[in-house]
Amino acid sequence: MDKGQNLYKKAKKLIPGGTMLLSKRPEMFLPDHWPSYFSKAKGCKVWDLDGKELLDMSIMGIGTNALGYGNEEVDAAVIETVKKGNMSTLNCPEEVFLAGKLIKINPWADMVRFARSGGEANSIAIRIARAASGKDNVAICGYHGWHDWYLSANHNGGDDLKAHLIPGLSPKGVPRNLKNSVFPFHYNNYEELVDIVEKNDIGVIKMEVMRNFGPEDNFLEKVRDLATQKNIVLIFDECSSGFRETYGGIFKKFNVIPDMAMFGKTIGNGYALTAVVGKKSVMQAAQSTFISSTFWTERIGPSAALATLKIMEREKSWETITSTGKKMQKGWKDLANLHKLDITVLGIPAMTTYCFNSQNGAKYKTFITQEMLKKGYLASTNFYASTAHKDEHLKSYFEALDVVYSTIAKCESEVLNINDLLEGPVCHSGFKRLN
Repeated sequence: MDKGQNLYKKAKKLIPGGTMLLSKRPEMFLPDHWPSYFSKAKGCKVWDLDGKELLDMSIMGIGTNALGYGNEEVDAAVIETVKKGNMSTLNCPEEVFLAGKLIKINPWADMVRFARSGGEANSIAIRIARAASGKDNVAICGYHGWHDWYLSANHNGGDDLKAHLIPGLSPKGVPRNLKNSVFPFHYNNYEELVDIVEKNDIGVIKMEVMRNFGPEDNFLEKVRDLATQKNIVLIFDECSSGFRETYGGIFKKFNVIPDMAMFGKTIGNGYALTAVVGKKSVMQAAQSTFISSTFWTERIGPSAALATLKIMEREKSWETITSTGKKMQKGWKDLANLHKLDITVLGIPAMTTYCFNSQNGAKYKTFITQEMLKKGYLASTNFYASTAHKDEHLKSYFEALDVVYSTIAKCESEVLNINDLLEGPVCHSGFKRLN
C-alpha cells in the first residue's frame, strides 16, 4: 500500500469522514487505491506522497485552478502579500480594489461582500436576500452548499434534494423548524416554479444558471420576469460556472441580469476567495442583519483574486478552457463511437462529465480510474479544463484511454467480465444535480 493510502487510513480515525470535502474522498474515485494526498502540484501535474508524477485530467482541485496549479504570477502576488503581512488590526486595501474590479465586470451591480468558501457565500446571499425581501421562504435550483438553510429542504417531506445532491442525504443536525422554508424546483420547469411561488410566499429565488444543459423556452427570462413581478430577489449562483465561458457570470450569455450573484472557485486560482455582488437596493440589507467573520479580512484571498482576474482578462482564459473542454467532449464521443460504447456527455465544455449508459456504468468508471492511474493519469469520467492543459496532454490521455475503452467494449459484449478486472471496490456515487 502506498503512502497516500496509509495516511488516509490514519485520517479516517482522526477526521470524521476522512476528508474535509466529500468530493475529495478517495472512495469517490478508487477505493483502496487512490493516492489520496499530494506533495506538489504545478501546471496540470500532481505529485503524490511517493513522488509519482501524475497528469491531472480530472477535476483540477474541484475546479479551483482554471489557470493551472501554481500559476507563477498569482503565486508571486501572494508571496509579496505574505512578506508584507497577511493580517493586521487595520483592513487590507485589496478588498476595496477587488470590489471595484468586480463591479466593473458586473456594471448592473453596486456593492460586494467577500467570504472564503462557496457555502459561506451562499449563506451570506440568502441572509441578505431574506433581509431585503422581508420573507423567509426560498425557491432553489441547483447545489448551494452544506449550510442549514439549504439542507432543511430534506425536512419537507422526504428526500427533496435527491436530484441536487446524493440521494438519501440526511438533514440530521438541521433544526426541524426550518421545514418548508426552502423549496427545490427542477431546471427548465417554469410551471413548477410558478406553483411554488404562488403557494409558499417566496421571497428569494436562488439558482445555478446552467450546469449539465442550458435553458429552454426562454426559461431564464421567465424566471427573471416572475421575480420582478412578485418582488422576489433573484440570485444566480456562479460559484462553479463563473469565469468559465465569459469574463464573469455565465448569465452574460443569456442577457438575463440577477439581483445578486456569487462567484468562487476560479477567481482566486486555488486561493480562498468568494464574492457576493449585488444591487445596492438589496445589498444594503446586509447592514440591517449581522454578517461578520475575522478571516474574511485576511489579505491573501483578495491579492490572489486581483492577480487572477488580471491574467484572465489579459489572456481570455475562458476562451482557452472552453476550447479545451470542447476537444475533450469530442474526444470522448469519438472514442465511444469507435468502440461502440453508449455514453452521454454533460456540462459546459470547461466543466464537463460523461456517463456510460450501462448497468455497469459505475464499474466502468472505477475501471477507468484504476487503469489510467497505472498509466500516470488522475482520471475519472469528468474533466475541469485549465489553461495549463495543452493539446499534447489531451493526445496522450486519449491514447491511454483508447486501450481502456477497448477493454470496456469487450465487457459490454460479454467477452470479458468487468467484475474480474476490478482490483478493489466500486467507486461511490458523486453529486447528482437537477440541472
